[in-house]
Amino acid sequence: MASTLRIKVNGLVHNVTASLDTPLLYVLKNELHLHGPRFGCGLAQCGACSVLLDGKEIRSCVTPVASVSGKAITSLEGLPALWAKERGTTGAAPVLHPLQQAWIDVQVPQCGYCQNGMLIQAADLLSSTKNPTEEQIRTAMNGHLCRCGTYPMIVMAIQRASQLMAKRKGA
Repeated sequence: MASTLRIKVNGLVHNVTASLDTPLLYVLKNELHLHGPRFGCGLAQCGACSVLLDGKEIRSCVTPVASVSGKAITSLEGLPALWAKERGTTGAAPVLHPLQQAWIDVQVPQCGYCQNGMLIQAADLLSSTKNPTEEQIRTAMNGHLCRCGTYPMIVMAIQRASQLMAKRKGA
């Protein structure tokens, strides 16, 4: 039976209608029309559906929408605003999060399907580890699958983003 729920996504509160056990991913895609989180495996094994829940990466394909009530959800689309909030800047959010800019600079994506999950997990990592080593990056990214094998480029982009974030933190 469908219920009306209030969820906070990318800083905005939305009223959504869904069964309490509906996967969060379906609500994000079908009701809120977000394009970042993607359906990959449906079993929380690939990471394509990842979002941040109160700043920590979760797999939205297996997370019931009822379990996110009262929590902040950040999707790929919300990363620039999250970066602005972390920096304490006021006004309009930047167009891109430093991770997104690093992804472009390093030219990470090939097919692009996994990139949502990779970026979300990287944002989680960089929120707690400001200058991660290659080993820390590889460990954090374990469990996010890239069919094209762009792992070396992903590591390079995360390192670049951490440098960009260190430079811009006070800006």
